[in-house]
Amino acid sequence: MEAILERCVGLDVHQETVVACVLYGKLDCKPKQEIRTFSTTTKGLLALNDWLNDRECTHVSMESTGVY
Repeated sequence: MEAILERCVGLDVHQETVVACVLYGKLDCKPKQEIRTFSTTTKGLLALNDWLNDRECTHVSMESTGVY
């Protein structure tokens, strides 16, 4: 499969945490990744927002198996 985005993030949402994985890099190379866990409190979600903005993420995919 060919990469079509130079920068994106996947979020795995749990009751007390959100795990974020940012993939980035040139389309013709294997992407680099950063993984970080955030709390689901307002403070934690604002920190997630700031982290994603700092990394200039343009596309987000979210997964949750609950009602979160």
